[in-house]
Amino acid sequence: MRALSLLSLILLSLLAGCTSYLPSTVLPAPSPAQPYVKLVTIPLPVIASSPNEGVTWGALTAFLLHNDKDEVSAMFAPQVNRNENFGTTGTLYGAMYPSPLRSIEFNLSKSSKVNSDYEVRVRDQSLMERKLELNAFVYNFTDGSARFFGFGAGSSAEDETNFADREFGYTVSAGYPLSANTVLYLGDRLRRVEIDEGAVKQLPNLQQHFGAAEVPGIDGFSTHAQSVSLVYSTLDAPAMSGSGIRARASIEGSLAGLGSSARFVRYEAEVKGFFPVPDSRFISAGRVAVGQARGSSIPFLEQSILGGENTLRGYGRNRFIDNSYVVCNLEERIRLFRWEVFDVRADWELAPFVDIGGVADTMGDLRAGDIEVNPGIGFRAVVRPNILGRIDVGFGKDGPAVFVGLGYPF
Repeated sequence: MRALSLLSLILLSLLAGCTSYLPSTVLPAPSPAQPYVKLVTIPLPVIASSPNEGVTWGALTAFLLHNDKDEVSAMFAPQVNRNENFGTTGTLYGAMYPSPLRSIEFNLSKSSKVNSDYEVRVRDQSLMERKLELNAFVYNFTDGSARFFGFGAGSSAEDETNFADREFGYTVSAGYPLSANTVLYLGDRLRRVEIDEGAVKQLPNLQQHFGAAEVPGIDGFSTHAQSVSLVYSTLDAPAMSGSGIRARASIEGSLAGLGSSARFVRYEAEVKGFFPVPDSRFISAGRVAVGQARGSSIPFLEQSILGGENTLRGYGRNRFIDNSYVVCNLEERIRLFRWEVFDVRADWELAPFVDIGGVADTMGDLRAGDIEVNPGIGFRAVVRPNILGRIDVGFGKDGPAVFVGLGYPF
């Protein structure tokens, strides 16, 4: 009966959508040459799930603005939802793409219990005649669903604890091309973290289960770190790549003299690639990443972390924590069909995947028994060139994990 009611709600929501053409004097056009703005309005139910947050349900209305090429150039989505742990939440999400070289995203969210999220992300690749790329991310959030299980690959689900992760900070970077496909990035990151009582009352509180001597950073910490990265890329698009490879090597240092609670160095390397068949209905996608943090008393949330919608999709976020990690993600992105709804063309994809990875103190300590293998299946709706919604179901030793969100996992 619940499934029938849910199906009816989805169908009624889709039927309630509409397409409007408004004069640019009423609604600012994405392009100055546009006399009218195409606005697609789609009310939708909200059904989201993840191992940490649980099930969230509610409703949203998506407003999609189109440019003169009939591409979605902006999206605004106010929503109201309900969750057992966080109560009622009001959210306004927005994404604007003034040009292929510029994007702005923001999220404003407040729950009646614990949670909040205020963030803005900006990317601009048009500066200095397209030679300079700037990225900025500013945030202030509280996540009352955060988890800690202990350190190492052998951490047990029986030691699961909950806490509220309160953070504010920024990440900025500037990239300058060294050649046609190689870019040097310099970055700066500030992060201030407070640990408080979480919203999941069925679990023990982190600070009651573990002590500061066992878990560095459990009483809060600050990180001010600088980084250098070298990136080689032949990707055909920055956000939704269909072909090409991208390789990145980076080093980041955190110094107490610049405001950090602990001194440490992080090394990371990542290679990802996308290999389509000629008609692009099948895209083989893969990523391999390794990382290591070295220092004394590194805060637990600054160590290497696996688990969640973008790494090991068979587990919730923060499932495995240690100083080093390795992860490999493989998936086959299969376009099943294209469907036009309210003049918006979407590609509907099926994506069987497997995630493989593990954590250890050092890479030399990693053993075969520390490696997790998470098979799964993904379902995606893609509105190119900017918007993607997905459902990923992964299977790990703790049971199945379901993630609903935006954007490809890598």
